Amino acid sequence: MRLFTVGVSHRTAPIELRERVDFARAGLEPALAGLAARNVVREMVVLSTCNRAEIYAAGDSDGAIEAVAAFFSDYHQVHPAQLQEHFHVRKGADATRHLFRVASGLDSLVVGEPQIFGQVKRAYATASERHYTGTLLNRLFHTAFATGKRVRSETGLGEGSLSVSYAAIALARKIFGDMKRLSVAVLGAGEMAKLTAIHLRGQGVDDMTIVSRTRTAAEQLAAHVEARVADWDRRDDAMMQADILVTATGAPEIILTRSQVERVMRARRERPLFIIDIAVPRDVEPAAAEIEQVFLYNIDDLQGIVQNNVSKRTAELAAAEAIIQEETDAFISWMQSRDIIPTVVALRQRFDAIRRAELSRLNHRLSKLPPEAVAQVDHITRLIVEKLLLTPTEQLKAVSDDALAASYSDALSRLFSLSEPQPEPDDDPVPRERGRRK
Repeated sequence: MRLFTVGVSHRTAPIELRERVDFARAGLEPALAGLAARNVVREMVVLSTCNRAEIYAAGDSDGAIEAVAAFFSDYHQVHPAQLQEHFHVRKGADATRHLFRVASGLDSLVVGEPQIFGQVKRAYATASERHYTGTLLNRLFHTAFATGKRVRSETGLGEGSLSVSYAAIALARKIFGDMKRLSVAVLGAGEMAKLTAIHLRGQGVDDMTIVSRTRTAAEQLAAHVEARVADWDRRDDAMMQADILVTATGAPEIILTRSQVERVMRARRERPLFIIDIAVPRDVEPAAAEIEQVFLYNIDDLQGIVQNNVSKRTAELAAAEAIIQEETDAFISWMQSRDIIPTVVALRQRFDAIRRAELSRLNHRLSKLPPEAVAQVDHITRLIVEKLLLTPTEQLKAVSDDALAASYSDALSRLFSLSEPQPEPDDDPVPRERGRRK
């Protein structure tokens, strides 16, 4: 089987396109079911986060890649031409390394952020619980989890690790300097909102209000960070009092339109409002940035902070990449052995069957030889087969590209008819020693 991944991420596509191909908006289950219905791959996992939408799959041929790409376009009703230039397609070792980097936080917008690990685990759990994975993807993802844990435990990449929410606060600190006397409103009470609120508290912010559609969730988060709670229908009041508004609701559509923000700004008497929208899909209508004294930043605006983060962690990144390469090599060796070893075994069985069949055909002549001579003939013919197969076997096992290895295996199967019944000797090729007189 061919392992591959198809998708878009913050490295290849702008936020406008990432919003349109967000599988999480309608849930991962319908996407998995829709792809399974096309019967183009044997195994699949759909991963959808703030910064990426990717499908990991195993199929029987490279044509499965085009079929999954077509599904991507059809499912989200995005013209193929709009997706083509932003797609990343990876196969075999490249796909393996990519997933290991994603799970380890190395491919994140902010390098080392920890949330992605849990998101990858949930994506895999959703697929595996519904039986969309098999031996290949099960092994791949479990190895990815082990790799992520190794990176965090064996390098300093996870120490004080940055996240998207931390980068958002770093941006606010860069703008305001001392944040202790600022008032902050956080819309949302999920994981991203929680991390943001924790970072805000760590920066000394005392005046914080949590606003969520779910009152219980807002109260739980507020208790954790010692903040106030405001009901969802009172969010305008919270915004009017805030210097900084952080939005991280995870809502499937815009929750703050330009007209809503304009209404709030009139009540604020044009006092500046800094909005940091770290949600995908975005919570705030982009046109709100055109309003006087409104300064709107979204998740793509954090790139500068990300690059600074990367430069500070060069040494740790090198150590993490070494771990990922080691785990990738080990996984690819296992994966290739699944395709190559059966071919090698079948090839040896085919050659040995031919050898035994020929010896059986000559049984009437061999029976006239002494038992020692017959045994020697059997031994020599075995050695000939071994020597004939030694070089092709070693070359086949040494192929590093899984697609090439699969091609070689297919070619050998066709050339030597390995899938067809093997010739069986009519009789034991080595004549039994005839009974002796006692």
